[in-house]
Amino acid sequence: MGNTVRTSAISILVLAAFTGGLRADEAQDNWPTWRGPLASGVSPTGNPPLTWSETQNIRWKVPVPGKGTSSPIVWGDRIFFLTAIETDRVGMPEPVQTSESNEPAPFHGGKNPKNVYKFDVVCLDRSDGKTLWQKTACETVPHEGHHPNHGFASYSPVTDGTCVWASFGSRGVHCYDLNGEHKWSRDLGRMKTKMMFGEGSSPALAGDALIVVMDHEGDSFIHALDKHTGRTLWKQARDEDTAWATPAIATVESRMQVIVSATNRIRSYDAGTGAMIWQCGGQTQNVIPSPIVSSGLVFCTSGFRGSELQAIELGHAGDLTGTSAIRWQVSKATPYVPSPILYGDNLYVCSMNKAAISCYHAETGRLNFAQENLDAVKDIYASPVGAAGRVYFVGRKGVTQVIANAEKLDILATSKLDDEFDASPAVAGSQIFLKGKRSLYCISGP
Repeated sequence: MGNTVRTSAISILVLAAFTGGLRADEAQDNWPTWRGPLASGVSPTGNPPLTWSETQNIRWKVPVPGKGTSSPIVWGDRIFFLTAIETDRVGMPEPVQTSESNEPAPFHGGKNPKNVYKFDVVCLDRSDGKTLWQKTACETVPHEGHHPNHGFASYSPVTDGTCVWASFGSRGVHCYDLNGEHKWSRDLGRMKTKMMFGEGSSPALAGDALIVVMDHEGDSFIHALDKHTGRTLWKQARDEDTAWATPAIATVESRMQVIVSATNRIRSYDAGTGAMIWQCGGQTQNVIPSPIVSSGLVFCTSGFRGSELQAIELGHAGDLTGTSAIRWQVSKATPYVPSPILYGDNLYVCSMNKAAISCYHAETGRLNFAQENLDAVKDIYASPVGAAGRVYFVGRKGVTQVIANAEKLDILATSKLDDEFDASPAVAGSQIFLKGKRSLYCISGP
């Protein structure tokens, strides 16, 4: 393809918003996938409050049913997330393939559950937080447990404004319209995750294809399903063990690509056929952060048993490992769980799961600042979000610190809520939505 590329990030298409009960500024944009309308962590038109507390700038606060770190998405007057609700009914676990082991994890993964769980898709009214509908996509005893910090509902849904798609991994992929009418479901098989850590690669939309990645300790695959019917459009085997990164979608020279980051290789697939376009090695184990695409580059990072950040030029084909297609890379202080955020020319990353922030010039890799500590945030799982020239970092213990989108660290504000947060925020209009372990907050200015 050559080195000259014409590329742009594919955000989920923002169609006409549902505006019932919303002011014009609240309806002007959406957060249709867990990394937002640009799949970069940024809301281009959002302007949420700078500060808040349990008694300041809280429009509403509602209990979260069940458990799960599924991040909320927003479309018009509706908010969607997934949850897993343990019942008091004991049952038989899900069947697994005979080639898969169901032995307890050897490290600190969770124990095999015995009770039936309800796997629910939840829709709330954005204006007041009331439940509009809650649908049980599946009821079963999961075939294996999860990491104590994880859960059975770590996937985030995705919407195009007509339907919402929810993946529960081993519990299937499900499609509902925005009023909660079930359209279709697909069972793609059971996964066996490393050390029983749990599942969580969210689906992504690539035109009419719903992309679902299932990387685990068994036979790994990437699936492209017809978003209207659930029919398989294509399926490709993957030489990968467990990973959790959500795919990134890009258009390069009029060709839509699906880019998936994982331990053995970062791979790009033709969204229409599933054919692999390019691959590149270099990431660490247990890849969790999702790639970001912008301005002819894809940024991939990981941070378990090593550190790696690679900025790879789009427009190439074949094996790019060790080639000049890697525009720049660093091997220090990169994130394990939180995904990076790209805001204008600035790419921000955490160090492991600590709020020690480094900022790079995205095109050149020039270091703006390195491992600047947000001491109030400390531990962080949630991926940062950006809006109105600000970047929001939400810590696990309820503290959020906001910095200016700038080449030097400038801490603008610190806020605290009485909850714990691992899910990533969503920004839409003048609101930011924070989903904690106990409550979902709608934070909005006056």
